[in-house]
Amino acid sequence: MLSLPFFRRQAPALKGERVTLRMPVSRDYHEWATLRAESRSFLVPWEPSWAPDELDRSAWRVRLARYQDDNVQGTSAAFFIYENAGDKLVGGITLGNIRYGVAQTGHIGYWIGERYAGQGLMLDAVRLLVRHAFDTLRLHRIEAACIPENTRSVRVLEKAGFRREGLLRSYLRINGEWHDHYLYALIADDPQAVITKG
Repeated sequence: MLSLPFFRRQAPALKGERVTLRMPVSRDYHEWATLRAESRSFLVPWEPSWAPDELDRSAWRVRLARYQDDNVQGTSAAFFIYENAGDKLVGGITLGNIRYGVAQTGHIGYWIGERYAGQGLMLDAVRLLVRHAFDTLRLHRIEAACIPENTRSVRVLEKAGFRREGLLRSYLRINGEWHDHYLYALIADDPQAVITKG
């Protein structure tokens, strides 16, 4: 079982061939707010309703504090995704709902800026986080859920080796309405996971 002190220090940056994942810090605010603002219409259909102060600096500080608290508690690890070429912020990915004991599981969620979509960057980020979850955090199962109409997300998960396990009815309130979601999962000893961990 993973000891809590691991989470008390900042998670290491995870560097892949095309992207690097690192925990958000205060100085990321402007780049994050700019990318989210210009991608708003692209993101809104797939996310919880945005608050009126969604992109304000005060809301950013609250968000950052929550990321840090969750990391300390060992329940979540939030990363920003940076494209290695040019060191540009392209999106975010989180391993949340981390549980140990008899479960040893976590849940992946992610977003990407509109201008970076369709370039394979999210697939690389998911693979990096999967490797971290299985090898470093020693999880056994990783789950992800997506709205069936979100074909881009479905493709990312399936290319990363996740298997669809079912349909979760009225699962999450997205953009103000309850939506069904496909449930996907990857198990540490799945052949696809072994390849990803490579």
